[in-house]
Amino acid sequence: MEPTSNKVPKHIAIILDGNRRFAKRLMMKPWKGHEWGEKKVEELLEWCKDLNIKELTLYTFSLENFNRPKEEFDHLMKIFRKGFIRVKEDKRIQENNIRINFIGHIEMFPKDVADAMFELREKTKNNSKHIINFAMAYGGQDEIIEAVKKIARKVKTENLSPEEIDKKTFEDHLYMKDSPDMIIRTGGEKRSSDFLPYQSAYSEWFYVEK
Repeated sequence: MEPTSNKVPKHIAIILDGNRRFAKRLMMKPWKGHEWGEKKVEELLEWCKDLNIKELTLYTFSLENFNRPKEEFDHLMKIFRKGFIRVKEDKRIQENNIRINFIGHIEMFPKDVADAMFELREKTKNNSKHIINFAMAYGGQDEIIEAVKKIARKVKTENLSPEEIDKKTFEDHLYMKDSPDMIIRTGGEKRSSDFLPYQSAYSEWFYVEK
């Protein structure tokens, strides 16, 4: 039985936090926490499908995460590389009509990781029943600055008048237009960490210890 539509949010966003601290408590290397986190994300995708969640946005890798120790960074790239290739070959993506987007500076990743993301986005671009957005090399303030730059270029080169700039104009130049109904942060921290500052203006925020 499908859940009652008026009780289920259409768009959920999640800050995936706490993997390293979880691994540290178990006295294991940080990337072990990321490996367990990847498995939990796979479960999460199934839960969202069962609940008929239309759109899911995951804060997966921030711009600041590029400053992580090299050994941890390399393990994260390995997880991303294998994970995105596996998803691309997963028949359930097409069977369930899932579109996968990436928001952020994908070009900053190692070429093979970036290529895997571009290929996955291209392969699923015509799917429409469910949408999964991975925020990769993402920063909310950076997104807003990039939108302002794009609009400024249009004012300069395409005869766009400053008086014509409105909410729709601005949103059309963001990485993502849609606003989450609910944002969840795992791991116990209570801050937004530069995640969707514009889109989250009216979102419900939930901070959980898990």
